[in-house]
Amino acid sequence: MKGLDIFCGGGGSSAGARLAGVDLAGAIDMCPVATDTYRANFPGANVFTGRLEDIAISTVQKQIGSIDILLASPECTNHTCAKGAAPRSEASRATALYAVEYARTFRPRWLVLENVVHMRPWSRYGELKHELEMLGYHLAEQVLDASDFGVAQSRRRLFLVGDLKQAPGLVKSRHSGRRKSVKSILDKSGTWNTSPLYSERRAKDTLVRAARAFDSLGEDEPFLLVYYGSDGSGGWQPVTRPLRTITTVDRFALVEPGEDGPRMRMLQVPELRRAMGFDDNYKLEVGTRRDRVRILGNGVCPPVMTEVVKALTLEQL
Repeated sequence: MKGLDIFCGGGGSSAGARLAGVDLAGAIDMCPVATDTYRANFPGANVFTGRLEDIAISTVQKQIGSIDILLASPECTNHTCAKGAAPRSEASRATALYAVEYARTFRPRWLVLENVVHMRPWSRYGELKHELEMLGYHLAEQVLDASDFGVAQSRRRLFLVGDLKQAPGLVKSRHSGRRKSVKSILDKSGTWNTSPLYSERRAKDTLVRAARAFDSLGEDEPFLLVYYGSDGSGGWQPVTRPLRTITTVDRFALVEPGEDGPRMRMLQVPELRRAMGFDDNYKLEVGTRRDRVRILGNGVCPPVMTEVVKALTLEQL
């Protein structure tokens, strides 16, 4: 099976699809750091850097030929609740409609559109589905949580899948038993530099979060401080649960007991990479630390996409 990944980012969807038997022939993203990361992980793919409106579909088609499956993860910032009350960009949300144009041109048997759950209330979501149905696609949607698929992160995402020939297959089996926890993705103590939790430069809000964790766990248990989000958790989480959703900014700080008092550090890129479900062969070496965190926060957990593509293309496997 040949695939094309538009809004490819660093290649999370493609990594999952590859494990399900897809040969990635091409990919498109507007971010140079993302496409450089993609090239490092998919050296045989034709990768285009630029906005979809600036790239001629005919050029892409000429270079990669026909495809069997289209993957699309449109820009999600202007759908997600993480943006809070900030104004939404309708032009940004409307980029999802490029999936229709690529489906119309390439006519792949299957398509997978992934996004945040909050895409569903979007005023043009019905239009997007209608346009795909007019092209002949049978559609179905699922909301899947990465922690149900052996990923050490709670990450709920919407998957809209399409099949030209029949009702699309959906994921039925999910993880049963104990979910992977933060502990499973942490590097050994001493791998990374830490600093005292209590210092003159530490923000008051950080210490308030830590105090809530100490009240719940005591002084001898590690925990994570969680920034940029308010959901009633008190700004912290234990390391015995899956990581809360990784975003495009540094969000998690590990606090551990030390001989001279509790010490703190941010989670590092290799740990966040594991928490996204990438295997050790995934290369994330382009750009700054901030760039790499953004690539991961914008990404798709490969194990989830593997199961989505397997269910969708079952008769071919």
